[in-house]
Amino acid sequence: MAGHASVLSDDSVLSRLDRGLESVERKMAFVSGLGAFALMVLAVISVSGRNLFNEPLRGYVDWIEAAMPLIAIFGISYVQRTGGHIRMDIVVGALKGRPLWLAEFLTTLAILILMVLLVWGTWAHFDRSFDMSKPNWSRDSSIDIGLPIWPAKLVVPVAFSVMCLRLVLQLWGYGRAFLLGLSEPVAVPMVLSAAEQAALEADQVQGHD
Repeated sequence: MAGHASVLSDDSVLSRLDRGLESVERKMAFVSGLGAFALMVLAVISVSGRNLFNEPLRGYVDWIEAAMPLIAIFGISYVQRTGGHIRMDIVVGALKGRPLWLAEFLTTLAILILMVLLVWGTWAHFDRSFDMSKPNWSRDSSIDIGLPIWPAKLVVPVAFSVMCLRLVLQLWGYGRAFLLGLSEPVAVPMVLSAAEQAALEADQVQGHD
């Protein structure tokens, strides 16, 4: 399941790297949100044009297809840092201490291997599309208005590369927690219980009063 998590920090090198990467991830998530907002604006323009002038926005579907990787993938690393991705906690949720950190290390390692392969594959997919000798530097384009497709294809390996950096830091955090027997490691998402989530939300509400 998708959980809520907190990420602890201290003055260690790992924590400083975590916070530095988080700054990049926040900006990427913000750009992803701007992409979603831009699509809503385009939808309003298209519907208004159709209803008022019988002329919807030309290439609306092409713009949606171009923006979809930005919306769906560009913020993936930020969600990984906060522990927001969907996962099954039936087994891992029952573990504590070193067994928990070992399980988290192994599953994170498996994800990292998969992401490295995806970076390799998606970069090759982008490379097949990009050609500086072609118009708009693109070997292919959208069907309706001829948007170059390579920018949308480039979003994916870039986002996945940042995700790989995040996973490396989390492997470092889980490995450190396992070796040192830490109860509250830094730079990894600490999944909160329902009671802890409720207490945190209550504190946030009180802070706004």
